[in-house]
Amino acid sequence: MANNNDDPNLVTLTEPAANAIRDLMSKRNLEGYALRIFISGASCSGFQYGMALEDNVREDDYVLEQHGVQVVVDEISINYLAGATIDFIDNTEVSGFLIRNPNVITGCGCGNSPATGKAPSSNTNPCAGCH
Repeated sequence: MANNNDDPNLVTLTEPAANAIRDLMSKRNLEGYALRIFISGASCSGFQYGMALEDNVREDDYVLEQHGVQVVVDEISINYLAGATIDFIDNTEVSGFLIRNPNVITGCGCGNSPATGKAPSSNTNPCAGCH
């Protein structure tokens, strides 16, 4: 059974992000899907964020419902994403999702590879590998 937890301190999905997700799911005819947020393999200064729309909720997933969108986080990623806010920005300069993570202690100029301090980083120059 998935971990159903509406604790807002786990992950917060803003209303603009939820609207963008619902719009995307509607356009792609993905009724019943959830937004999966996860940490993936290491990059130049740490882990990378990932997001996917999927209909597979695993037994150990944390499941939250926010603004009409089901948010799913696996049991490993929740340790790195606890307290994070997922927002959607759409203005003349940029359009896309933005993850604000209070666990990040260093970051890279690319913004895709936060180091959270939860696992050691072997790279002392966080931006050495960005392209």
